[in-house]
Amino acid sequence: MTAKQDYQTWMCLICGWVYDEEAGLPDENIAPGTRWADVPMNWTCPECGARKEDFEMVVM
Repeated sequence: MTAKQDYQTWMCLICGWVYDEEAGLPDENIAPGTRWADVPMNWTCPECGARKEDFEMVVM
């Protein structure tokens, strides 16, 4: 049995807003548990409009 990979958090380098994979973003139809890689490429930061490439994984 393989171990479940821990959820990760990703922070916007522009404004500091954080995406938490475990929580998802239900208000934007991104279900809890959605991995960063599965967030649509055209998604943008809800705070400042930055693109996915402007995010960096962080340890919380």
